[in-house]
Amino acid sequence: MPVGVIVDSICVFAGGIAGAFLGKRLDKNLCSTLTLVFGVCSMTLGITSITKMEQMPAVIFAVILGTVAGELLHLEKGIAKAAEKVQAPVARIMKTDTKDSRDTFMAEFISIVVLFCASGTGIFGALQSGITGDHTILISKAILDLFTAAIFAASLGFIVSLVAVPQFVILMLLYLCAGLIMPLTTDTMLADFTACGGVLMLATGFRIAGIKQFPIANMLPAMAFVMPFSWIWTQVM
Repeated sequence: MPVGVIVDSICVFAGGIAGAFLGKRLDKNLCSTLTLVFGVCSMTLGITSITKMEQMPAVIFAVILGTVAGELLHLEKGIAKAAEKVQAPVARIMKTDTKDSRDTFMAEFISIVVLFCASGTGIFGALQSGITGDHTILISKAILDLFTAAIFAASLGFIVSLVAVPQFVILMLLYLCAGLIMPLTTDTMLADFTACGGVLMLATGFRIAGIKQFPIANMLPAMAFVMPFSWIWTQVM
């Protein structure tokens, strides 16, 4: 049973609802401070994952080529357009306000979509959960996601809770596909996959903290490239 996937998705949904209801009551300084803390937590998870790297050239190559592919496919712009279409009707139905700055809204919304749906921790956690039944990684992520969703929903509104839907679909598909994917992998490939996810988590942390607006969505193809690159590098070198 996909316990980790279910718990993580419920935490995002519940955190988004709670944050939207309590948004006006939460101290702005507290929200600002916690946002910085969540950014640091994301960086910490990223650094921890990066330390598991086995084949550095393969990971770096995957990140670079993956980002190039993402830029050519305009993934971030596609997510931004989808978010823009969803934002207006949700705001009207729920009668909730988002931040005045459209650019700020888009930057933060894209960051949380990547953080909740496409983080290396979530992807690897879903695969590990599917093949071994160990839900530790996803449940640990769920705890962070609960509070992160609440803080972001305090300013972005109920739309944050809706991120739980694509998150559940993505993580559930990975959980179900784990039986096919994991037997084809090696320990080195998994380590490099985790490290690549760590790079994205680190970049996400910088973005959440407002330090640097990395094009996180455009970096996502790296997650598809890193395992094949790791295998090729191991075999050739």
